[in-house]
Amino acid sequence: MSGVWTVLLLLGCVFLPPLSHGALVISQDASTPQGSDGATRLLKKRSTDNAEVEVYSVKVDCKVASRFAHTVITSSALNKANSSQEMFFEVDLPKTAFITNFSMEIEGQTYTGEVKAKEKAKKQYQKAVSTGQTAGLVKASGRKMEKFTVSVNIAANSNVTFILTHEELLQRKLGQYEIMTRVKPKQLVQHFEIVADIYEPQGIAFLEAYGTFISNELLPLVEKTVTDKKAHISFCPTLDQQRKCPGCEGTLIDGDFFIKYDVNRAETIGDIQIVNGYFVHFFAPPDLPRVPKNVVFVIDRSGSMSGIKMKQTKEAMLTILNDLAEDDYFGIVLFDYSISTWKESLTKATKENVSEAQKFIQGITDLGSTNINDAVMKAVDMIMKGIRDKKVPERIVSMVILMTDGMPNSGESSVPQIQENVLLAMGGNMSLFCLGFGDDVDYSFLDVMSRQNQGLARRIYEGSDATVQLQGFYEEVASPLLSEVDLRYPDNLVNSLTTSHYKQLFNGSEIVVAGRLTDYSLDNFLVEVFAQGFEEDFIVKGQASAQEWDILYPEQEYIFGDFTERLWAYLTIQELLSKRETGTAEEKGNATAQALEMSLQYSFVTPLTSMVVTKPETDEGPEGPLIADKLTEDERQKAQRFGNYAGLLMGNAWTHSRISPTNFVDGDPHFMIELPEQEDALCFNIDDKPGTIFNLVRDQLAGILVNGQTIGDKKVAPDGKVNTYFGRFGIVHQGLGVRLEVTTHDITVSQDGKQAKLFWSDTTSLKGANMDLQVTKDSSLTVTLRDSVRFVVILHKMWKQHPYHQDYLGFYTLDSHLLSPSVHGLLGQFYHGVQFEVKDMRPGEVPEKPDATMLVKGQELTVTRGWQRDFRWDVKNGENIPCWFIHSNGNGLIDGNHTDYIMSGLFKTV
Repeated sequence: MSGVWTVLLLLGCVFLPPLSHGALVISQDASTPQGSDGATRLLKKRSTDNAEVEVYSVKVDCKVASRFAHTVITSSALNKANSSQEMFFEVDLPKTAFITNFSMEIEGQTYTGEVKAKEKAKKQYQKAVSTGQTAGLVKASGRKMEKFTVSVNIAANSNVTFILTHEELLQRKLGQYEIMTRVKPKQLVQHFEIVADIYEPQGIAFLEAYGTFISNELLPLVEKTVTDKKAHISFCPTLDQQRKCPGCEGTLIDGDFFIKYDVNRAETIGDIQIVNGYFVHFFAPPDLPRVPKNVVFVIDRSGSMSGIKMKQTKEAMLTILNDLAEDDYFGIVLFDYSISTWKESLTKATKENVSEAQKFIQGITDLGSTNINDAVMKAVDMIMKGIRDKKVPERIVSMVILMTDGMPNSGESSVPQIQENVLLAMGGNMSLFCLGFGDDVDYSFLDVMSRQNQGLARRIYEGSDATVQLQGFYEEVASPLLSEVDLRYPDNLVNSLTTSHYKQLFNGSEIVVAGRLTDYSLDNFLVEVFAQGFEEDFIVKGQASAQEWDILYPEQEYIFGDFTERLWAYLTIQELLSKRETGTAEEKGNATAQALEMSLQYSFVTPLTSMVVTKPETDEGPEGPLIADKLTEDERQKAQRFGNYAGLLMGNAWTHSRISPTNFVDGDPHFMIELPEQEDALCFNIDDKPGTIFNLVRDQLAGILVNGQTIGDKKVAPDGKVNTYFGRFGIVHQGLGVRLEVTTHDITVSQDGKQAKLFWSDTTSLKGANMDLQVTKDSSLTVTLRDSVRFVVILHKMWKQHPYHQDYLGFYTLDSHLLSPSVHGLLGQFYHGVQFEVKDMRPGEVPEKPDATMLVKGQELTVTRGWQRDFRWDVKNGENIPCWFIHSNGNGLIDGNHTDYIMSGLFKTV
């Protein structure tokens, strides 16, 4: 028996419905637009025991002090059944928030979570996972959110109260701060309360609160009290007020609840709060004229952008070009494997030029591969040439906006090298903004490259609103007000300062700087701001003075402690986490250590820490701990593509899959042998003519056979290289009477004289007593054969009009431990490992790929450190896995010669 209820929120506003035994929770696909995020939807399967779990209290208390939001979610329920039940508490919280506390109160006993270093938590977690005791608490949930889930066994007629706290700095976008709540309880809740208190010493300029679901009858329930520096908002419908109709169980509460506001802004140094030795400075001066900009749009037109993505990009660009100011200068660069431009130099955004550019945009056609490096270099060259030749005004802000959906695979394809090239070329003279389409894009590559060049990256989610997402991002950066903004504080009075120099300030945004004072009793100091404005330098100076919050808000004993210190810690940790990705090796190490120390000190759940929740004992004994993590963007991306599961949630995308080694062959054809006991991997290529059939796995005792046939490109590439890939696999299990033929078109299954055909164009499954096949549309086939082995076949779909490449397959072994010691084949011979030793490492032909001597199977081989791509997680781009490369078709590593593995037929053993 189980009871489930769910809280969905974006900042601190929430719904929480009870679900009974048999409940079904379905997450909405992240690519499906649902308002402005992909919040989880909840469906309930009706059953006869709905009344056995009663939720009698839900309260969300959101307090905002100078933009820093502190949200406490408290929910209580009663198990009215005569037996114990497993109850689930779920909350969707913003991915930019840090969980700071979680506790459960059960029959007077409190169980509180403890924040620990992730590595320590991981050991507890993995030990519990091995016994099947536990699961991760945090999963990706839609575009902006992460789902926190906890379950606990509650005795008959007992109560449980869950309390979750998280904190976040509100970001000002387009001139306002926003608190959004998705409320979809799907049922009535006894006590449902959303409360927000906002404290802003600058004064509240405007505030609005509304809900998409609020009818004229519910409108009076949104209570809003706004004074000069304080606002109180509440929404507390009774059971009867929630009902769709008198006496019925349906609820009217179904939609989004918004609170939007801004603060008053004086033409001074901005707002500075000093509390107990810490200060925070908010800077966004009003009524500044916009600064003209140079902007080059770099647009991916490779084959993968075909269809809806290209259509939406064109639609967005037509609107964006219309929004250019006449004193702006712009350029357009298109790229696939080649680079082309609308005009060779920056052009003033006159009506005539914009109209001509729009016609050019409408004529874009998609073609070829992805040469990001040369495209961005071309954009940088256009801007620098305009500046050198004085074709653009002296006081102008320069930026490059890159739009792509893929990973570089033409021209310079090394991600670190591209990032280095762009950083050197831009030289701090312009900003880079990257827009990555969909879940296939290498977002971390774009994110790091943007931050290295004073910009930011934004994921554009595939869906009907992608055009709106593109336009919305451009609107945020369309109007620069100041450039080279430098905020200065007395060196002898301030330390531990967050970033105080910004490349630009955009209209509707805000700069936030926080720091620690050397003298805790100090209540005033000099602040100076220097920047470049439209026609002249912007300079303001002023004295910062401490404001007594107990005088400003005498009726409030405290808001939530020393918020300036926690805000400083929040900003500092965010910046340190960023340095982990963009700094030098030494800077990355120092930043990681400092971020971890501060995360533990302030009990923030960050990518470096985890919250460990100890569950109460049951009749069956103690249960394992639960772990709440903070997902990185890469983990969110993989989770949304491949499902949320335990290994991914521990900050290690390989925990789940590397319980046993995964050996695979993919690409041209590249063989990878994972050796987890030695924490390393070996790799080799096999070069032979297209049409050759190789034996990959053969186990005579288990009756398993896997052969693969190679295919070539459509025609030989200009460089003369003959590429081969696997295009067909034959899989046989003699004992089960199963035979599979997998091609790039379909999958044919034969068993006991019967035959079925599955197609890559459908997501489907075929399950039997001895076999389980699962097809993910245009992506992968998972083959599980009872008591023997589990394989995955990856489908790589190429652009149909590509001049050279065609679709091909990859083969991955996920579980082979039940195969016999005599298993062999190009892959099979390594299923039980191989011993080797590497020595005498030395420079190789390529600086980042050193050579070494390997001792293996009684031989000394010259090997090279390199990498191969594993496509299990990202079918389109893959993930680079370091390995020692054995040359000459693996000679010296594989038994015999590669020709010994050539078979006469797809299902033959000779």
